[in-house]
Amino acid sequence: MLHLRKLISPFLSTSHLPALSQISPILPLYRLLATTASIPPEPFPVEDYLVTACGLTRPKAHKASKKLLHLRSPSRIDAVLAFLSALGISRSGIAGVVAADPQLLCADVENNLAKRVVELTDLGLSRPQIARLIPLARVSFRTSSLASNLGFWLPVFGSFENILKVLKANSGLLATDLEKVAKPNLTLLQQCGINVREVSSAYIIRVLTRHPVHVQNALLNIDKLGVPRNSPMFRYALMTFAAQSKERLAKKMGILEMLGCSQDDVLIAVRKMPGILAMSEERLRKNVNFLISDAGLEIPYIARRPVLVMYSHEGWVLPRHSLLKILNARGLLDAKTDFYSIAAMTEKKFLDKFVHPYKDSIPCLAVSYASSCAGKVPNGVDT
Repeated sequence: MLHLRKLISPFLSTSHLPALSQISPILPLYRLLATTASIPPEPFPVEDYLVTACGLTRPKAHKASKKLLHLRSPSRIDAVLAFLSALGISRSGIAGVVAADPQLLCADVENNLAKRVVELTDLGLSRPQIARLIPLARVSFRTSSLASNLGFWLPVFGSFENILKVLKANSGLLATDLEKVAKPNLTLLQQCGINVREVSSAYIIRVLTRHPVHVQNALLNIDKLGVPRNSPMFRYALMTFAAQSKERLAKKMGILEMLGCSQDDVLIAVRKMPGILAMSEERLRKNVNFLISDAGLEIPYIARRPVLVMYSHEGWVLPRHSLLKILNARGLLDAKTDFYSIAAMTEKKFLDKFVHPYKDSIPCLAVSYASSCAGKVPNGVDT
């Protein structure tokens, strides 16, 4: 190539440009080189590389690769992988990090990632602790506010181990604006008598990163609902109302009314079990409809025992209801049997009372019940 450049260079000077007839053998070659140089390099197979080098599954690699299509070589990816590996993060850990934050592979190691490690070290974290933090911090690891945010939350939650537990529930905590979001929400929770260090619920932790105005509105709605702040249900109400929009909550209450519940029934149920409004619309509709139509329960009965709505339909309520129908058809069920009491029984107690006593008279009963619990259509027992 150097010899070729020397050969061409005399013709690139306009002061010594010879006649076209003199350079005709060279000019096509120069144009070919210029055209070739303007063609962008071929993109390398990012998805395949994420599978082989990062350990991602094919579906996760396919999803992650969509954010890395601009990469033309694996050089930056290799640099980031080498950096993470040197910190002591396992291959599976790296795969988790990359799947959660594919753009980490585009980060500048020297001017970004290495600086974050230095800042965390200055905060008092050891290399092993940093290696445990990164897979949970996710996108926050690339932000310049990482160390300052972590420095704020450490005394709030009491220890590094507690921080890790919190991040498993809410990885966005370290990216939250401290002045506009975190501190106002902490104040609101403290005013409600909630000490976040004593709360293990993932939903309360998520409240910390919600917009404070949304949290304030949730508190107002809970007060209107009539749930006392010193009630055990208050925290569950806060989790439910702060995590969803006013419109979404109203839609779920509307579903209950469409199924026949009065406004009073809805209010009673939500006060007793706010979590029913955290259920998906489909599951809420399906469970309530089953209790009314199949189990034959009255709406006021359900409203005063709303936990029935939250029990697993396929894995808990339906198998027990089906078994009771078999016993009732054979005259083996006490007419005074209470549906709620049966649904609330432990599995052992239920088996001891309604399955084991009939193992001889109804041999397939236990198998049928087990199949129903497993989501299979029971066979061998006629009602």
